[in-house]
Amino acid sequence: MKRLDEVGVVRMLGYRLNVEKPLALKMTGKFVSPSPDWTHMSRLLLDYELFVQTKGQLFIADEEEQHALQEGDFLLMPPRAKQFGYRKSDCSFYWLHFTVDEHLTDSCEIESYVPQEGSIVIPRKGTLSNDKIVVLMKQLQDSVRSYQDTTLNNYLTTSILCELYNQAYLSKNAPNKKLKQLQLYNDIVDFMTWNRFEQLKVSQIADHFGYNVKYLSHLFSTIAGVSLKQFIMQQKIEAASFLLTDTNQTVNEIALQLGYHDSQHFMKSFKQMTNLTPTEFRNASANRLLYYR
Repeated sequence: MKRLDEVGVVRMLGYRLNVEKPLALKMTGKFVSPSPDWTHMSRLLLDYELFVQTKGQLFIADEEEQHALQEGDFLLMPPRAKQFGYRKSDCSFYWLHFTVDEHLTDSCEIESYVPQEGSIVIPRKGTLSNDKIVVLMKQLQDSVRSYQDTTLNNYLTTSILCELYNQAYLSKNAPNKKLKQLQLYNDIVDFMTWNRFEQLKVSQIADHFGYNVKYLSHLFSTIAGVSLKQFIMQQKIEAASFLLTDTNQTVNEIALQLGYHDSQHFMKSFKQMTNLTPTEFRNASANRLLYYR
């Protein structure tokens, strides 16, 4: 949500959460609309609800604003919000309900937030930069089904919100970076995110943006802390992780989709990055919770 102050400046609102102790999971799942005519129910929220859109559009509102979530968007609604669907929605999304002690959370303006130990801030709405949240939510669902361990599930829930904090706030508020260089870095990240299924090379990325390979590699590693070549590999593995946990494709099919010439090369790369084989990774988050409501 955005708010205009007295001089007309747009202020982004969010929620500050204390994570010195884990948040409390209430329930979670993945929802797929049963028909194109489905509309979200009307209700009063009793806890926080996080939406992560994976397909189509979700048209949902509260008493203050109407939201049209698209693939890759997230939305955090607070307790006591009057939630309702205002249009038919043909879509799918992950959802997560959690609670926080009232004295450990409050609403705040994102611009005025000062990072501090044991505290995170989550914008009310935004767009994810990668699929890590979906992978973490899959792991949480597998934990709910496999272990039924409240402590573990609460910590997994907290890790999801901390990852969201890193994507939605920290990565967009990195200090001491020149604006032009930071914009170029973000453009490179976006380009690789959208083209991660292609066989990208550092020289191709440099040509695309019109920069020298050595300069671009140095700029990227200075900001990201990893080399451009390493980041390309990370993007491949993140895409593979998503496909392994959210589809029923075979390992060989995923390898081909990601541009690998054979599954053995893919499995070796995956093991190097995650210390797990693709099959072991899939088995670690195999029990997806699928809801139709």
